[in-house]
Amino acid sequence: MEAAYAITTDGLTKKFGDFIATNNITFQVKKGEIFGFLGANGAGKTTAMRMLCGLLKPSSGKATVAGYDVYTQTESIKLNIGYMSQRFSLYEDLTVSENIRFYGGIYGLTRSAIKTATAELLAKLALEKEAKSLVGSLPLGWKQKLSFSIAIIHNPAIVFLDEPTGGVDPITRRQFWDLIYEAAHAGVTVFVTTHYMDEAEYCDRVSIMVDGKIKALDTPAALKTTFGAATMNDVFLKLAREANQ
Repeated sequence: MEAAYAITTDGLTKKFGDFIATNNITFQVKKGEIFGFLGANGAGKTTAMRMLCGLLKPSSGKATVAGYDVYTQTESIKLNIGYMSQRFSLYEDLTVSENIRFYGGIYGLTRSAIKTATAELLAKLALEKEAKSLVGSLPLGWKQKLSFSIAIIHNPAIVFLDEPTGGVDPITRRQFWDLIYEAAHAGVTVFVTTHYMDEAEYCDRVSIMVDGKIKALDTPAALKTTFGAATMNDVFLKLAREANQ
């Protein structure tokens, strides 16, 4: 059964002293799925993602990512995932091409593969004329699309996106999601956190965390039906109110 899933968790928990950041969470992410991981600041989203990326050891529970154990096979996990954070992670004092070559090398691509991937990526993003421009000179939307494309340049099984569209305009956000759909269609599993509730509608399934616990998990349509809500924002607000009662 696990072969059908890119990510599995069972009772995954992380404590910092007496504080429980992620409290006994259990879920599975199907291969090729776009899985939305939602919650307010402090809900435990980033802690959970860091554990799944092999950057933070859980306090208890179980989890596998791309078939690898989060306790004992973190290096294998890192080789099989891509990651893009809200805080722009490319080097702004390097050119577009230099960034592609640098990260291609980090991901273990050969020189030949990097050369091919660079040409394909520049053409896909219509950045051929900006190949020798410093990344710092690009508009934010272009930076975000470039960052995402580089995060999957090595064809990872899973890509983790932490608030990937923060600060960009609605049109650019929509274009960015076109890239996500394209990656998912090619078989990449997408695990995305976002605070834009309209983006939750684009996901195959959505998990909503409140105070370190998963309070709801289903397709956007099913969640709206369950909570008698017109939008995912309404679902989120209802869960937040319940938590504060």
